Amino acid sequence: MAMETEKKTLGKILKDARELKRLSLRELEIQSGISNAYLSQLENDKIKKPSANTLYRLAELFNMNFDDLMVSAGVVEKKSDSTFSTGSFAFSSATADITAEEQEKLIEYLKFLRHQKNDK
Repeated sequence: MAMETEKKTLGKILKDARELKRLSLRELEIQSGISNAYLSQLENDKIKKPSANTLYRLAELFNMNFDDLMVSAGVVEKKSDSTFSTGSFAFSSATADITAEEQEKLIEYLKFLRHQKNDK
């Protein structure tokens, strides 16, 4: 039975990325120069079309692909040949500064998940 993939909102993507970096809204405000009130509204999907400048700063801080964030925000349309997935955002952000031991554990866990999938 295939799992249905849920499309994450821009707010959920940004909140996941912030939490994976273990940053509070205040800490993100300091690092990004974007007010924590605005960041909170972004995370709660209250702001529908944030500026490209805001998305660029967040993409840089979270080690995300800027073009993909623009697509998630609805600022630009996804190219038909694009292979982007919202699930990759949090992963790329979370793995940007992992230790060698964490990397090895992630690889082992991924192998485990794939083995389970093949057994079904």
